[in-house]
Amino acid sequence: MCSNNEIVKKEKSSAIPVEEKQFYKDVREILLQARELSYKNASEIMTQAYWNVGKRIVEQELLGQERAKYGSYLIKNLSRELSDEFGTGFSIASLKNCRQFYLTFPQDSYGYAMIKKVPWSHLRNIMRISDEDERNFYLNEVANENWSVRTLERNIKSGYYKRMLSTQLPNKENTTLEFVKDPFVLEFMGVKQNDGHLESDVEKAIINNLQKFLLEMGKGFSFVGRQMRICTETTEFYIDLVFYNFILKCFVLIDLKTAKLTHQDIGQMDMYVRMFDDLKRREDDNPTIGIIFCTDKDETMVKYSVLHENQQIFASKYMTVLPTIEELQKELERNQLIYNQD
Repeated sequence: MCSNNEIVKKEKSSAIPVEEKQFYKDVREILLQARELSYKNASEIMTQAYWNVGKRIVEQELLGQERAKYGSYLIKNLSRELSDEFGTGFSIASLKNCRQFYLTFPQDSYGYAMIKKVPWSHLRNIMRISDEDERNFYLNEVANENWSVRTLERNIKSGYYKRMLSTQLPNKENTTLEFVKDPFVLEFMGVKQNDGHLESDVEKAIINNLQKFLLEMGKGFSFVGRQMRICTETTEFYIDLVFYNFILKCFVLIDLKTAKLTHQDIGQMDMYVRMFDDLKRREDDNPTIGIIFCTDKDETMVKYSVLHENQQIFASKYMTVLPTIEELQKELERNQLIYNQD
């Protein structure tokens, strides 16, 4: 049953003409947009202020560079002065961030041109990356893909930028490589590494974490189906996972393996891609891409198989735990040996 207040509200709502309701809605939208814009402008203004504070700190440090530990003394005293007037937002750590912010993004750099498009919470993580190209990559991804802070932190820790094959194969011209990583890091699935799990377990874990998996896959991917059937006159085949990439304008097939890559796996994916192109691909689609997810692969298998020359089939190792920096570096170095062989 409705309360008396609810009945009165319904009566008032029904008594308002449609055009008047639209009027109220329009005004509300104007105010909401203005509020959002003011937040955005305030964020940009504060980001620029932090850069200017960092610049001023560095300039002052140069004046006293002959005095021992002058930089530490300066920031410590500045923090005390600012805290008295502005509160706790200018701790020693915060002022050191401002200083690093200025030094990381000089005024004539690409990074400086991007900082107005990226929130301060994200910039604090990005400015700790030593490689400029990698910093610029993450600046672009945050600005264009609206990554959350958590997504950014996870991708930096998992070496998202370094795992893209395009950074491992600088001499091979293939735009597809920008959309394929090796290894893929799937720590969010909750499946332990080398735990004897079945391919169906990995597939189910991916489906249960589809949003996170799509973020790991990269730009432009949408889910099409699992265990998709393709048929010949006498045989049925089932592809584990099928995606479509609207940037590449092609289907992407994924075959899951819970063991080391074999030549049978490669042959099977080669057949899947050829069949999919023949039976499912539309006239305006680009050639289908196939990715074999495996737990390991070796140089000889890659070198003497269709993987070495084929521009549409890839084998990527997947890891179900977040690797350490050392583990990731070793894996990337091993992949460079695999893929750069003559």
